Amino acid sequence: MDHILYYILGGLGLLIFIIIISNIKIVPQAKSYVIERLGAYHTTWETGLHVKVPFIYRISKIVSRKEQVADFPPQPVITKDNVTIQIDTVVFFQITDPKLYTYGVDRPMQAIENLTATTLRNIIGDLELDNTLTSRDVINSKIRLILDEATDPWGIKVNRVELKNIIPPREIQDAMEKQMKAERERRESILRAEGEKRSQILVAEGRKESQILQAEADKQAAILNAEAVKEAKIREAEGEADAIMKVQTALADSIKLLNEADPGEGVLKIKALEAFAKAADGEATKIIIPSEIQGIAGLAAGVGEILKKD
Repeated sequence: MDHILYYILGGLGLLIFIIIISNIKIVPQAKSYVIERLGAYHTTWETGLHVKVPFIYRISKIVSRKEQVADFPPQPVITKDNVTIQIDTVVFFQITDPKLYTYGVDRPMQAIENLTATTLRNIIGDLELDNTLTSRDVINSKIRLILDEATDPWGIKVNRVELKNIIPPREIQDAMEKQMKAERERRESILRAEGEKRSQILVAEGRKESQILQAEADKQAAILNAEAVKEAKIREAEGEADAIMKVQTALADSIKLLNEADPGEGVLKIKALEAFAKAADGEATKIIIPSEIQGIAGLAAGVGEILKKD
């Protein structure tokens, strides 16, 4: 009997130990446990070691505090110009209050998806297709503000909303592709025309610069030629002046030598006759002969005749 009681107490002790161990909970990082006591919200366990009272406390929900991403499927949306397009959105959110997230709304992810689709239809309905395609940032900001305000009572913080894809109808895509092709061809034509215009401008500028350089070269050549002619004339004049100076110097030297030799009157008359002969070889048509030279000339003529007769 004692052995049976011993086994029963041992079993109860082991059961109590197992129950105590199973109710020791360690909450990991970035997790929160919502705890209910007898069916009512009691507290929220954060990161660390916690002990749960069995049969009284219950973990109602385990909530992740990390930023989460919800990728919703494409939603049909009608633009202001009556074009039906497909838009899928990506919502980045974070749970800030586990209690509100647990008890604030039933199926919160579905609620966020429906709220996103409704908000998207309201915003796109005020925009035309072209504005929708070029206003992603504006649409993202508007949706984020509306979702953040609407989900605040649910303990959810919407950090960012992105339009992942905007898919217009096939015929609109074909028209857009043709428009883009025409726009590319137009830009190519403009670039080609601008290139040709630039090329012609460069050629004209090159010709202009060439003509300017040629004119400058001609001007420099004319200046150099003029300076060369001037230099030649200066040298010629200097040569003539030098020659005249030499002749005058020689004449002065001869006169000086003649004066130093103290020539007689006859020699002077003969020299005068030689000068007269040289003068007579010129182009003068009328020559006045001094009387002294006339006598000498007559004497010279007589001597010449005698010599001829002999």
